[in-house]
Amino acid sequence: MQSFEFKMPTEIIFGRHAEDRVAEKLRAYGASRVYIVYGGGSVVRSGLLSRIECQLTSGGLAFQVLGGVQPNPRVALVREGIREALAFRANFILAVGGGSVIDSAKAIAHGVANPGTDIWDFWSGRAKLEKTTPVGSVLTLAAAGSETSDSAVLTNEDTMRKVGLNTPLNRPVLAFMNPELTFTVPEKQLVCGVSDIIMHTLERYFTKVKEANVFTDRVAEDLIKTVMDASRAAVKDREDYDAMSEIMWCGSVSHSDFTGLSRGKDFSVHKLGHELSARFDATHGASLTSLWGSWAQYVYQDDTARFAQFAERIFGIEASAGTEEERARQGIEKMVAYFKSLGMPVSLPELLGTKLNDSELYSLADLATAGDTKKLGTFHPLNRKDVLAIYKLANR
Repeated sequence: MQSFEFKMPTEIIFGRHAEDRVAEKLRAYGASRVYIVYGGGSVVRSGLLSRIECQLTSGGLAFQVLGGVQPNPRVALVREGIREALAFRANFILAVGGGSVIDSAKAIAHGVANPGTDIWDFWSGRAKLEKTTPVGSVLTLAAAGSETSDSAVLTNEDTMRKVGLNTPLNRPVLAFMNPELTFTVPEKQLVCGVSDIIMHTLERYFTKVKEANVFTDRVAEDLIKTVMDASRAAVKDREDYDAMSEIMWCGSVSHSDFTGLSRGKDFSVHKLGHELSARFDATHGASLTSLWGSWAQYVYQDDTARFAQFAERIFGIEASAGTEEERARQGIEKMVAYFKSLGMPVSLPELLGTKLNDSELYSLADLATAGDTKKLGTFHPLNRKDVLAIYKLANR
């Protein structure tokens, strides 16, 4: 087994009525002035936001609210939030929503702690993040795993760049997780979220590390199978508490890094997908499923045995089913077929409604690799030529 370091400091409050403990728990973390961040109107219409506000008031906590976070969260709204939170003298940031809301809250927390630095400078690498403000989340969508992760993604609408930032300072201190809050999520968001959870696991499962870490592999494999089974039940019955519970918890576990201990991260498909989200405002989970099969087809021969193992353990494709390479390819096809069964796009034309021309594909590849000055991923480090080839495979 490879050496690793793992720290996941987020306190989880999971189960029915978890959100009813917001005021109690925030006070325990020293909160007195809470800046609340949310997305669209669903948390208002459901009464969730009002219930949280009443709790905070009863608990003697002052609060201010910012709504309007969009999918592929924008840096402009984050800058507005930072200005407001600083003026309010916030000492705790609370996200009420899914991954985009939580990522925005993380960025606002960093900005409040570093008022002299433009927030995009941390994402672009021009400044180093060394301190932040405590963040908590009331999760309403099981998908990104941002409630436990060390990552956050922002989109700069001026430069059309979507960039991730990884730092331990991105870890929230609290996550309130009630699966019932996900019952009203539209089916498209549900299946995109499920796909994102699986992709967070796949991007850790396929890395350059070849030494065995049996337990980590088994955790990743069983998590994928659990999410696949639960997703089928949840699509049929949106109020299946057990199914939604499994999906929600698997999302948190996957992106906490527990599914990749000692293996590291590849995340090349995420980076290719970010370019699609930045340019076309493509839904994050859908951008990933539109590319994964093409990525896998392009790179699987780097470690055919790994893909064959995946095929056997996830889909039951045993040695008698063909050569190692044949089984590897069958596993890829089965994974793509599963995404398709959810109604997810598995190509760029399915994602965008049209094929891209060669100039557009080259531009995406050039942006993804910063003009061919950096390589993406670890399983098969991708240069511009590789990225262009994958985009072309996905463009059929």
